[in-house]
Amino acid sequence: MKKKIFYWSPCLDRVGTVISTINSAISLSRYDKYNDVRIINVCGEWDEYRKMLKDNSVNLIDFKFKYFKILPKKGFIRSRFSYIIIYLLSFFPLFFLLKKEKPDKIILHLITSLPLTLLNLFKFNTDFILRISGYPKLNIMRKFFWRLSSKKINIVTFPTLDLKKDLENLNLFDRGKLHYLPDAIIKIENLKKKVDLPTEFNLIKNKKVILSVGRLTKQKNFSYLINEFSEFLKINDDFVLFILGEGEDKKKLSQLIENKGLKEKIFLLGFKKNVYNFMKNSEIFVLSSLWEEVGFVMIEAAICNTFIISSDCPNGPKEFLNYGKNGIMFKSNSKDSLLKSLINYSSLNKEKVFADKVILKKKTSKHTMFKHYLTLNKLLEL
Repeated sequence: MKKKIFYWSPCLDRVGTVISTINSAISLSRYDKYNDVRIINVCGEWDEYRKMLKDNSVNLIDFKFKYFKILPKKGFIRSRFSYIIIYLLSFFPLFFLLKKEKPDKIILHLITSLPLTLLNLFKFNTDFILRISGYPKLNIMRKFFWRLSSKKINIVTFPTLDLKKDLENLNLFDRGKLHYLPDAIIKIENLKKKVDLPTEFNLIKNKKVILSVGRLTKQKNFSYLINEFSEFLKINDDFVLFILGEGEDKKKLSQLIENKGLKEKIFLLGFKKNVYNFMKNSEIFVLSSLWEEVGFVMIEAAICNTFIISSDCPNGPKEFLNYGKNGIMFKSNSKDSLLKSLINYSSLNKEKVFADKVILKKKTSKHTMFKHYLTLNKLLEL
């Protein structure tokens, strides 16, 4: 019998949750033709992905009003204002949708307070699946909604085992409802595509590349990376730093690079659709985040055989790097800690570097689209 599965994930920006939602939905549709998979398009936030989703047999459910383009998206206060607008304007559309369509499952990724409010106020013939990602800030409101909804939520999923321990310690949910579900990150077909050397590599002559990827925001902590790399250059001038991504901190980071006189050593290259060709041609991948789930870019770096150096931020990087046994970990946001890690890398023998790459590449297998489908499909049968 065909299962009707909806995704609720109103995204304001191109964050990891967008990829997570898309890949999860596509995996359910691609590997089981009996699934009717749809993403709720609250205010037009999914419009740019419409064709790609349709080509993969995932349809959008459009709410009446398209106001995504005028919503404030940058900054904590403005983004929270947008969340409130989405909450208020989507209350009745979501209620009527669930009552009319009666999906078998609805998977909640973002702005989960609205569907959880409805779950507590009304009765639906639908199983609610809460997806908790990253390092959730447990404010009073979030704890309230989770505790209030804990008995009615059918399943809670999360991308790391460390997060499972945190949730178990909070004792907000029945432990039997907690399930480990790695994100669907790796598309095997993308790895098979021919990889050309990016033209940006022509800028660096015979230098080796240290690569970092992510939105230019406080979370990614690129200012710390730039400061540490500038100190490393005083010791080892064999490297340049490429940073891929866009975000509200771009102007500040550009100014920092200019003030240090490092415009020929550190390059802000903007958003790149295909990061694989950068990773496959880089010596080291650095993740400098203040908090992170596993980090999509870390998984992508591992499958591209790029050596990984990461902060020990909560929650996923430590788990993926086997708590520093593979790759190199540094103390998050600690002065000279990344500097020492970069120096340490320079002294590693080739056998150690190769062994770490092999181990981490094997670990990426649980993050393929197919593995995600197999795990999620079992949970949908519960």
